[in-house]
Amino acid sequence: MADPSLKSTPSYRTLPGWWFWRTTLVALLLWITIDLLVPSRHSIRQFDAKEVARLETAMWRSYYDKNPALLFWQLAGGLRQQFHAPFWRSFGLAFLATKAAFAFKEGQSQADYQRALPSLITYYEAIQKLTVERFDVKKVAALELDWWIIHRQRDRYSYNDLATALEKTSAALYNQPIVQFTAYARLRADAMRLCDEAGRPPGGATEASWHAIEQKLDLAWSSLHKVVGGAD
Repeated sequence: MADPSLKSTPSYRTLPGWWFWRTTLVALLLWITIDLLVPSRHSIRQFDAKEVARLETAMWRSYYDKNPALLFWQLAGGLRQQFHAPFWRSFGLAFLATKAAFAFKEGQSQADYQRALPSLITYYEAIQKLTVERFDVKKVAALELDWWIIHRQRDRYSYNDLATALEKTSAALYNQPIVQFTAYARLRADAMRLCDEAGRPPGGATEASWHAIEQKLDLAWSSLHKVVGGAD
């Protein structure tokens, strides 16, 4: 006969908070599953221009501060804002974009730069699955890579060339005439110029520089928002 003076060990199911954490875990797994697997389509024409500009400025700043973890988090946030990516899927997209960027960063020649293209194609294929709009994935990915190259090779290309490349990329993404994106492209190229110049002096960009860059990006994304007919 068992000694009644001995206390039985309580089941883990009776421990305080067990059901709370079990329910929380199940809810989290359900959220992740729905986020990753259930189709979700939105219009890429609808976005908060001011928030996209703020996030892009923050990403550029994290890049120059060499803070990759924060940059990755901000990139995912930017994808949620611009392309309405679901929370967990935004990190997958951010990974693809980062993979392409690092492949490009390691390049030294045109042939090297092309190694980034497969990841860019996969990235835009994922974007295509999120949007109700249709676009030529391979064309947009190739044009995206083109402006990366032009921006990097500043000894060969001007910021006007960069603006032209940005025009072409946007026109292909939104399926609208190139001339409609002139203002957006020139403003965004000018923001990149400000960012490039701000990073040259000893000590890097100042708060005033980052403020000016964000203002320029705000104008750029607001122009794009107006052109593509986005609704607030």
